[in-house]
Amino acid sequence: MELSDLVIFKAVVEAGGITRAAERLHRVQSNVTTRVRQLEEDLGVELFIREGKRLHLSPAGRQLLDYAERLIDLAAEAREAVQDSRPRGVLRLGAMESTAAVRLPGPLSAFMKRYPEVNVELRTGNPEQLSRAVLAGELDAALAAEPIAEAHFEQMTAFEEELAIVSAASLPSLRPDRPAPGTMIAFEHGCPHRKRLEEWYAQRGETPQQTIQLGSYHAMLGCVLVGMGIALLPKSILSTLPESRRLAVHPLPRGLNRARTQLFWRKGAGSPTVAALAKVLQGASKKSQAR
Repeated sequence: MELSDLVIFKAVVEAGGITRAAERLHRVQSNVTTRVRQLEEDLGVELFIREGKRLHLSPAGRQLLDYAERLIDLAAEAREAVQDSRPRGVLRLGAMESTAAVRLPGPLSAFMKRYPEVNVELRTGNPEQLSRAVLAGELDAALAAEPIAEAHFEQMTAFEEELAIVSAASLPSLRPDRPAPGTMIAFEHGCPHRKRLEEWYAQRGETPQQTIQLGSYHAMLGCVLVGMGIALLPKSILSTLPESRRLAVHPLPRGLNRARTQLFWRKGAGSPTVAALAKVLQGASKKSQAR
C-alpha cells in the first residue's frame, strides 16, 4: 500500500466517483480505476459497493478512510517539517562540562527564548566522546575544545578560554627551579586540558607521580583546595567557586594558556536549528569581546 494509492482512494471518496476524481487528480479514468482495484487486491477487501457507475463506501472503506486521512496529513506535516527553514524540533547538543557549566547557559537561554519551538537535550562529555556521538548521529552538534578533526566536521569558534593552573594557596609557587607538585588532578584521558597539563609537566622535564581522575570541576577544585595536587582549567570556572580566594592561580606559558571552544557538526548534516545556534553563539562572542 503506497501513499499515492491512499491519495487516489481519498479523492474518489470526496469526488463521489471515478470520473470526477480523475479530473481532480489530472489522471485518466482507467488509471484511477486500476489503482483503486490494485489497492483492494492488496488489502484483500472491497472498499466500495458498486451500483452501476455509482460508488458507495463499504464498511472496510470507511475504516480505511480514517487511516488514509491521517496518513496523508502526517506525510504533509513531515514534508513541511523537513522543508521548513525555521528552527524547530529537538536539538541534541553535546558540550564539555566547563562549557556547559559556565559559557553555555547564557547563550543557550537566549537561543531557547528566541526559538521556543526547539527542545534542547544537553549531554556532557570529553571531546573524543562528543566527536564519536556526533559522527554516530546521537548528537546534532557539540561544543568542545580544539582541535576538532576538519576531515569529518564543519565547525566555528564559539568561545575562547584563558587557561591556568590552580593550587591551594598554601602550596609553594610553581617556579621552574622547584619540583612541580607530584599529584595531578584531571579528567579522564581525552580531556584537552589534561593533555595540556601533561605537556606543562613535560616542558619542565617532569612527569606527575600520581594522577587523580575525577568527573567534575567542582570535585577537582575541592581536592585542590585541601592541597592534594594541582589542576588545569579555564579561569572562568573559578567564578563559580565561592572559595576561589583560597586558591593560587598560576599562569601558563604562551602556547598553552589559551584554548578555543568549537561548535561542530558532521559534514553535510547541518540544519536550520544548528545554524541558528551558531548565529546566537557568534552574537554572544562578539558581545563578550566588546566588553
